[in-house]
Amino acid sequence: MIIAVDFDGTIVKHAYPKIGTEIPFAIEALKRLQTEYQHRIILWTVRQGKELEEAVEYCRKRGLEFYAVNKNYPEETENDSQSRKIRADIYIDDRNLGGLPDWGVIYQMIVTNNYLESSSQKNIKYNKPSKKNIKSIFNKNKK
Repeated sequence: MIIAVDFDGTIVKHAYPKIGTEIPFAIEALKRLQTEYQHRIILWTVRQGKELEEAVEYCRKRGLEFYAVNKNYPEETENDSQSRKIRADIYIDDRNLGGLPDWGVIYQMIVTNNYLESSSQKNIKYNKPSKKNIKSIFNKNKK
């Protein structure tokens, strides 16, 4: 399986352009997914140049080597006609809908294949806001 993972806010806490502190169990979970399950981990980040090199080196010093960095495979060359979107089976990013779960939860979801269950299959209940609590920005009758 190919897993694309973001860096800032996902592996480390946000401190861009500096490198924040490691989010607990992030690197350990990714290393285990590589070694125990042979998943390919791609670093998928907005970082470029020196900041990207620093992020890759940060992970390397902690024993995490990526299959590829901002590419689908290591030999891929930059080409303006190709999309920068990475092809992966799973994307782990703090900006996804619902935020970033705990890394222990992420690890368990992947190894048990529970990430395949869509939210539409779950019986999720939410409180629909009442109209009196919603103020429209297009409301012409401003009070």
